[in-house]
Amino acid sequence: MDAAGGERLIAGRYRLLSRLGEGGMGTVWRALDETLYREVAVKEVRAPAGLQAGDITRMYSRLEREAWAAARIPDRNVVTIHDVVMEDDRPWVVMELIRGRSLADLLRAEGPLTPRHAAHIGGEVLSALRAAHAVGVEHRDVKPANVLLSEDGRVVLSDFGIAMVEGSTALTMTGELVGSPEYLPPERALGRPSGPESDLWSLGVLLYAAVEGISPFRHDTALSTLRAVVDEEPPVPTRAGPLAPVIAGLLRKEPAERTPSAEAAEALRDIAHPDATTTAGARVLADPAAPATARALAEPGAAAPAAPPRRRRTAAFVAAGVAACVLIGGGIAYALNGDDGNTGTDPGVRMSVAGTNTTYTGGCPIPEGRAPAFIATFTASEPTLISYRWVSGDGSVVDPHWRTLSIGDKAEPTKRDTVRLTAYAKSGTLTTGMAVELQSPIRVTSNPVPFSITCTG
Repeated sequence: MDAAGGERLIAGRYRLLSRLGEGGMGTVWRALDETLYREVAVKEVRAPAGLQAGDITRMYSRLEREAWAAARIPDRNVVTIHDVVMEDDRPWVVMELIRGRSLADLLRAEGPLTPRHAAHIGGEVLSALRAAHAVGVEHRDVKPANVLLSEDGRVVLSDFGIAMVEGSTALTMTGELVGSPEYLPPERALGRPSGPESDLWSLGVLLYAAVEGISPFRHDTALSTLRAVVDEEPPVPTRAGPLAPVIAGLLRKEPAERTPSAEAAEALRDIAHPDATTTAGARVLADPAAPATARALAEPGAAAPAAPPRRRRTAAFVAAGVAACVLIGGGIAYALNGDDGNTGTDPGVRMSVAGTNTTYTGGCPIPEGRAPAFIATFTASEPTLISYRWVSGDGSVVDPHWRTLSIGDKAEPTKRDTVRLTAYAKSGTLTTGMAVELQSPIRVTSNPVPFSITCTG
């Protein structure tokens, strides 16, 4: 068949017109649906030469699963599947025709994107992934070639051909590497179970490639690339700007430590649409390894005129003392004068931590008005997205997840995060401190503010 597709008619209905692209799973054609008189895209499978019959059957099953997986995802950022037909004893997937080009084509033609443009595309891809994960589907091959940029402005995630549907049987062929090596998460490279966090890793690699022009783990061979994915940290991006902490959070080797999708989505929205950002929510999550007695509920902070917190979250304060303590995260408070003894970090970015009610002796739980409280103040001379978390005086992690916060707006250059402590133990004393560890734009930890809690029963 020539590039124009000849006169071939698939299933007596779809006339192939021209070749749109080729990949590991076959060829995608532009076609005319002669029943509804509309143009569509038709995916043709092409079995590699020498493939065993069982593997060919498995490949056909995978293609059918692509249609099943994509068709069950209700999101405008996922390609719409119209039909699956059989021709020559193999399935062909009929889908909407996206007029535009892929992100890979855009990067090849125009080079790296601005952080804001990359954040917009990444946010749309993340919307598709979150919709897929909500119905039990992992994409498993998120990369620029599978992100389509429509002429009408849509960003569409395509090619669910190797998607893993919750509850289904894996259809990997013997010896086959599923997914593109440089976008493969470490757990898949090691043959370990995957989950939605695996797609988030691939999104992090995609964002890195979008702003830097090359994926962070690319090497000369697939084996060396996989070794880098498993063992090496990505090179520090030089063009990512406010995207740097988002990328860093998604590219943590351990799946459980990656930035959750909701937080990543919020950060990408803030970067892509900075003028629409009016509030910033502090994020506090439970540490699953913490003792059952060390847990808390996020509540509004009591310091300064505070913006309403967007949500309530669970937090954990992991303490080695006999008093089991709880970290209660507050909303972000805004101030115009945060320059009160801040510790210098990156040029133009400053932070400090202050405490109140830092010594307590009495019955527990602590009455709210007497609970130790700590305020972290962040200031920047220009718009900056920072990544930070609360730690104890000995460096133990208080909040296991990194929080992100946009600071440096001309109208509101300073923002604050407030937390309070209480205790449920009946007796005992805990003496330590509270500090803030900054991950990006520079790695630094503030001086701890000492505190002491004595529960008298």
